[in-house]
Amino acid sequence: MSDPKFITQPFVDGKVVPAQAGETFDSVNPATGKVIAAVAACGESDVDFAVASARAAFDRGVWSRADPAERKAVLLRFADLLDEHIDELAELDSIDAGKPITDCRTLDVPDAIGTIRWYAESIDKVFGSVSPTGPGNLGLITREPVGVVAGVLPWNFPMATLSWKIGPALAAGNSVVIKPAELSPFSTLRTAELAVEAGLPAGVLNVVPGLGHVTGKALGLHPDVDVVTFTGSTEVGRHFLRYSADSNLKKVVLECGGKSPQLVLADQRDRIGAIAEELADAAFWNMGENCTCGSRILVHRSLRDDLVAGLVAQLPSWPVGDPQHPDTKVGALIEEAHLRKVLGYIDAGVSEGASVAAGGNQVRQESGGWFVEPTIFTDVTPEMSIAREEIFGPVLSVIAFDTEEEAIRIANDSPYGLAASVFTDDLNAAHRVARALRAGTVSVNCYSEGDITTPFGGYKMSGFGGYDKGLEAFDQYTAVKTTWFALR
Repeated sequence: MSDPKFITQPFVDGKVVPAQAGETFDSVNPATGKVIAAVAACGESDVDFAVASARAAFDRGVWSRADPAERKAVLLRFADLLDEHIDELAELDSIDAGKPITDCRTLDVPDAIGTIRWYAESIDKVFGSVSPTGPGNLGLITREPVGVVAGVLPWNFPMATLSWKIGPALAAGNSVVIKPAELSPFSTLRTAELAVEAGLPAGVLNVVPGLGHVTGKALGLHPDVDVVTFTGSTEVGRHFLRYSADSNLKKVVLECGGKSPQLVLADQRDRIGAIAEELADAAFWNMGENCTCGSRILVHRSLRDDLVAGLVAQLPSWPVGDPQHPDTKVGALIEEAHLRKVLGYIDAGVSEGASVAAGGNQVRQESGGWFVEPTIFTDVTPEMSIAREEIFGPVLSVIAFDTEEEAIRIANDSPYGLAASVFTDDLNAAHRVARALRAGTVSVNCYSEGDITTPFGGYKMSGFGGYDKGLEAFDQYTAVKTTWFALR
């Protein structure tokens, strides 16, 4: 990567500006353990400046009251410009977050570009309505941009989650302030520059890098922020609910992780090889640093041994390596503390009586980075910590069940409810189990989060207040207004 100093400062009111306190923190390459750059640690005064810029732009109407066709054209130019810089953005995410470069180039950044295009195209296809009044009245029901939206991002999918927030928020006409994760801020800052280059008015999209307990908290408590959308841990999500209660009762939208069950029913013996390939992808993609990670496999007892063998046979297809190498499938974990957490869960699994069928070790120590090989546990019982808690690493647990009812009970015995999968050729069983699973997305005969047309959010402690993706995302970034006419 070239000298990254141009993206280490906040981006406010259409330009790079110095952080007011001048404090910084180090951004470290997870694959080498070496410092990449110093990043501005924005404080309350920087947040105040960014929110004031967003509010001023909103009140001027340069974006909020722009013709829908104009907003559409700008966002389409924005998507084209992102496409022109796809290699740069992919490299930023790979180096910053330890992600395999091939995934960044072929999945993450294209997904972000497609999201911006999809919401641009939706601008002139979302309508209000007319209420069924009597002849003496007319009731118009319209949606207006809510105002200033704050987005607080996770570190695992910087470009994708950024697009999920700003795509519908900008399409609806809002101004936005983004706090990228302190562990992966680079692509977000660069994206904001490209948005202005595409024609987005100054002040409509602002980025304030910083630490969560300072910058994120300041956004959560800010009285002039109308909506906060957050993706991250349940613990931090609780904080945002408290910030809202302690300030202006702003709308809060949370996506807070999961422990996704993958149910393999008894009729799948002839498809074990293909299912093992699908489940390895669900568990090991993005190093397992994924809120829908398929880390909890529930398989009929008659198929368990064959499925475990199939999963072990998949491991050569998941080489651990330098994230910059195009053949690497498993890159580095985000930071040393997270490495220790993942290794701690592996140790806990062994001490609680589970068996390591494959993996379980830290690797590539000579690189200075933080790598763990894909790990498969068997002989897992539902009460074990590796079966209940979100590990956020390349670690999967195989749990046997005897009946469909038992599988559903185990799957739902979790505080989370983000995603789940069921594998069966029985159409009735597929419908029956999918309906019974308490999860926001249930995929059948595949691991999937759906696509941009489908809402993404969870049940229970996995979600609150709204959805990413789909037309449903407009609900959290717009306010419903009734205009009532008395005709005469």
